Amino acid sequence: MTSPAPVVRFAPSPTGLLHVGNVRAALFNWLFAKRQGGTFILRLDDTDRARSRRDFEAAIERDLQWLGLGWTLKERQSERLAHYDAARDRLVAAGRLYPCYETPEELEFKRKRLLAQGRPPVYDRAALKLTDADRARFETEGRRPHWRFKLASEQVQWNDLVRGPQHVDEASQSDPVLVRADGSYLYSFTSVVDDIAFGITHVIRGEDHVTNTGAQIQMFRALGVSEPAFAHLPLLVDASGGGLSKRFGSLSVGDLRERGIEALAICALLARLSTADPVEPVASLDPLVATVDFSRVGRAAARFSEDELAHLSARTLHRLPYAAACDRLPGGISEAVWLAVRGNLSTLADAADWAKVVGGALEPMLEDPDFLCEAAGHLPSEPWSDATWKAWTSAVSAASGRKGRALFHPLRLALTARDTGPEMARLLPLIGRAKAEARLKGMTA
Repeated sequence: MTSPAPVVRFAPSPTGLLHVGNVRAALFNWLFAKRQGGTFILRLDDTDRARSRRDFEAAIERDLQWLGLGWTLKERQSERLAHYDAARDRLVAAGRLYPCYETPEELEFKRKRLLAQGRPPVYDRAALKLTDADRARFETEGRRPHWRFKLASEQVQWNDLVRGPQHVDEASQSDPVLVRADGSYLYSFTSVVDDIAFGITHVIRGEDHVTNTGAQIQMFRALGVSEPAFAHLPLLVDASGGGLSKRFGSLSVGDLRERGIEALAICALLARLSTADPVEPVASLDPLVATVDFSRVGRAAARFSEDELAHLSARTLHRLPYAAACDRLPGGISEAVWLAVRGNLSTLADAADWAKVVGGALEPMLEDPDFLCEAAGHLPSEPWSDATWKAWTSAVSAASGRKGRALFHPLRLALTARDTGPEMARLLPLIGRAKAEARLKGMTA
C-alpha cells in the first residue's frame, strides 16, 4: 500500500530575521516534501503578542522566496486562537491541564531550594493539592493561574529519522506550562494543536527540541491522535565547535544576500553539512531534492563556516549559465561577457567592474610605454576571435624577444588596468581593436 504524501511545516516566530539555523530546518522540510510529492506549509508562530511584528513576517516570506523555498499554504497562529481554546478545554476536562497559582518569585525560590539540596528542579505539583477554597482565595488576591500539562510518568519512546531510537523519562521532567497567566499560549501547545489540524505527518526541526518531543507526544495522545514522525537535525556550530547563537544577527539571510552570497550556495551548504554527501555547487535545487535522505544525516554537530559559504558562492557563480544570471546582471552584459568573466567573480556585483573593462572608458596602466607602442603596431585586423590573443602575443614576442611575465604582464595592465583577471584570449575580442590600440598607446578608452 502506498503511503500518503507527507505534509510538513516550517514554523518560524516573526520576532526577528531568518538566520542560517532557521533556514536549515526550512530547507530540509521543503526538500523532503518536494522529493516525496508532499505539502510544505509556512506557519507563522506569532502568539507572542509583544514581540511578533508584521515587518519580520514580511522579511521571512521574502527570504524564503529568494531561497526558492515557496510554500503551498500559509497560516498564522494569531488567527487560530479559538482552536487553542477548544483544545485547552478538552485537556482540562480530561484532567491533563491544571491551574497553578505560584508567582514567578515563588517558583524561583522552589527551584533554588531544590538545587541547593542537590535535587533536580522539577515542579512539585503543589497546585494539584489546592482545594476550591484555596483557589478562590488566590483569585480574590488577584492572582491569575498559569496552566500546566500533567505528564504521565512514563518513558516516551520514538524512532527519530535522524537520531534513531530515542526516549525521554517524563517522570524526571516538570509538567510544562501550556497557558501563561495572561491567557496566552506557549509554542509547545499551539504547535501540537496545529500539527493535528493540518495533518502534519513529519516534524523536522533542530535537535534542541528533542526533550520537548516527549511531552508533545503525550499531548498528541491526550488529544486523541497519534503523533507524527520526528526528525531532529544536528545544530549548527562554528569552525571551532562553538555555538552560532551570538552571531545569528550577522548570519541572517538578509545580511548574506546584501553581501552578495548566492541563494543556491546557502541551500547547497546547509543541505549537505553533516551528511554523507559532498558540499559542491549546484545550478538548481533539484540535486538537493534528489539526495535529501535523513539516513545520510550524521548526529555530529554541523560545522558552518562563512569562508566556506563565500567560497561555495563564488564557485556557484563560476558555473552559472547566462540564462540563470541575466535577469540580475547590470544592463549591457552580454552572454559573451558573462562567460568570459564569471570564472573570476566573487559576487555577481563584480561582473559590473569587468563589464566596464570591456565596454567602458578605462585609464590604462603603462608599465613600459615604448614596448606597448611596439605591441600596438602588431595588432591584427578584425574580426577577432579567441585565437587572436595567442597569434598577437606570438608576433609581439618574436619582434621584442620578450617571453613569460615580461611579455604578458604589461599587456594585461594596459588593456585591463588589473594585474589578474579572466583569460585575455576571451577578453581581447570583447575589448575590440580600437580600444585595445588606444589603451596600449596610453589613451583613455
